[in-house]
Amino acid sequence: MITRPILVLVFFLLCIGIAVLPGNSRAASIGLIRDAEIENNIRLYSTPVFRAAGLDPGSVNIYIVNDNSLNAFVAGGQNLFLNTGLIMRSDSASQIIGVIAHETGHISGGHLSRIRDAMSKSSIPSILSFVLGGAATLATGRADVGAAIIAGGSNASMRNFLSYTRDQEASADQAALKLLDSTNQSSQGFLEFMRILEDQELLSTASQDPYVRSHPLSSDRIITIANHVAKSRYSSKPDSPEFVTMHARMKAKLTAFISSPGATLRRYKPADTSLDARYARAIAHYRSADLDKAFAELDPLISEHPNDPYFIELKGQILYENGKILESLPFYEQASQLLPESAIIRKELASVQLGLEKPELLEPAIRNLRYAISKEPKASGTWRQLAIAYGRSGDKCNSSLALAEEALLIDKPEIAIYHAGLAERLFKEGTREWLQAQDIQIAAKDLEKRLKEKDK
Repeated sequence: MITRPILVLVFFLLCIGIAVLPGNSRAASIGLIRDAEIENNIRLYSTPVFRAAGLDPGSVNIYIVNDNSLNAFVAGGQNLFLNTGLIMRSDSASQIIGVIAHETGHISGGHLSRIRDAMSKSSIPSILSFVLGGAATLATGRADVGAAIIAGGSNASMRNFLSYTRDQEASADQAALKLLDSTNQSSQGFLEFMRILEDQELLSTASQDPYVRSHPLSSDRIITIANHVAKSRYSSKPDSPEFVTMHARMKAKLTAFISSPGATLRRYKPADTSLDARYARAIAHYRSADLDKAFAELDPLISEHPNDPYFIELKGQILYENGKILESLPFYEQASQLLPESAIIRKELASVQLGLEKPELLEPAIRNLRYAISKEPKASGTWRQLAIAYGRSGDKCNSSLALAEEALLIDKPEIAIYHAGLAERLFKEGTREWLQAQDIQIAAKDLEKRLKEKDK
């Protein structure tokens, strides 16, 4: 259990085996990155595309996978996964949007439907485990801290799971082109990404990115996309200035958090006074424990952009992780006020409020956690924090109910049944909470049965 309660880049804690294939010397260290800024950016890129495809944007879950390979995939129904490697390798927002449009084509086209139903009930760690290989178990620690180790993205499990035919790829391409046109966006970025894949195909199988092996490429596909770009009236339309800034910041942030501080500082030299370079240097200095230099970069950014929630959130993180818990609170409060619909920031604020162990902050912490759960009901770590908050406030009933929800999400049916049974006895019959406890018990018994059948 890592005691630091908050990381702006947070990793779901998974315990699984490592699988390294012959010829692949990269020991895989992959996890899900949670970051409010990056997720919101990808959501802004995706929403028009999802709507054009007839999908409810709120029903499509977006996950950022911490892996440097150039990859993206859909799994378990409407779950879209983008690797950090793809984001960092991209040169523009339109390249990422092109990939999103293509993967949306797979969703709307019903590709991989034979496994969709089976995977739709799986947890995200289970999906990642199945896709990437190994046997994953979501740990009972808080979801906003930790680290993850899962099997490599280049193994046979993923290639089998994400195996599309050339016809399906062509169909997804056509869907992507239509979606981009219908949203008045250029397909040039999509073509540029396909050119990158074309270069990848020339490499040996061991050196190729997984996207190439799971999404078979052909010269006909590139020719078709190039012809569309030549004819589309939107092809010369550039990315909006907002998207250009968002993309540069996102790449800088990922680089600074994932690369070594030294590598970040070599890439973003002091002479570079751009916003994204200063942002990257602030994170690099913070990760090097040089707070004076970190604040020398960050404080001017906050002064220049006083309503930017992500700069303010970073200031709170730096203070918190260096033991200045009370000083971090107003920054998290301000970030939450500026971005009140962010479940991640509300969870972070609640973590600070709980960390201060002040009775008057328990109720605000509970409100923040309940809001976060309303947005992300499958976040097991948030249920754990809520159980702690209720326990400290003396509310054993709701604490048991939250523990039951957490246990159900991490595939612990026996624990879920125990806590739900306790909650059922504590709540008045017929109340919403009493019915919720009953529902959990029914779901836990069904899960228990499915797990036993799986073991057989």
